[in-house]
Amino acid sequence: MDPLQVLIAASTGLGLAAASGFRVFLPPFLMAVWLRLGFLDVNIEGSEFEAFSSDVSILLLGVASLSEIMAYKIPWMDNMLDSLATPMAGLAGIYVVAVSLEGADPSVQWALAIIAGGGASLSIQSATVAGRGLSSMFTLGLANPFFSLIEDIASVLLIFIALLAPLAALFASSILIFVILRRKMQDPTDHPD
Repeated sequence: MDPLQVLIAASTGLGLAAASGFRVFLPPFLMAVWLRLGFLDVNIEGSEFEAFSSDVSILLLGVASLSEIMAYKIPWMDNMLDSLATPMAGLAGIYVVAVSLEGADPSVQWALAIIAGGGASLSIQSATVAGRGLSSMFTLGLANPFFSLIEDIASVLLIFIALLAPLAALFASSILIFVILRRKMQDPTDHPD
């Protein structure tokens, strides 16, 4: 891969990784469908990712995506799912970046996948966990389905931006992560009571 291809592939992967912070299974599912349809310029034949766009993989990821979306609409179940979704979001972020960079230098592929992909998805996932916790505390979970719907929309938007305009996805993901990290790192003494 030449440097421009690496940049575009990494941008696609990082956008999908950020979307994995909102919904774990939806970005890999749509990426697999995109690969199957030939819309994503990644050659996974003969690689460890070859089964990613198989019929079985697409079916399982589709069922998992639908199940996850529906389960997050149930107020008590969404908090339980967060305990499973947090580590899985990191793995999904790593995976989609690694798949998008297939064919690049393996040290670049895996360094970006682990550090940037895992970091992006975990940053966003941790923010959604905190937001859902606040929603559960202040509304007794009644607002959680609405909160979940916003996450669904954000995930779908990031996915399609990543697949259709990868450099815009890199920019959008970077801004989103910057805002999340900035809020987490702000000193509470900066705010007057």
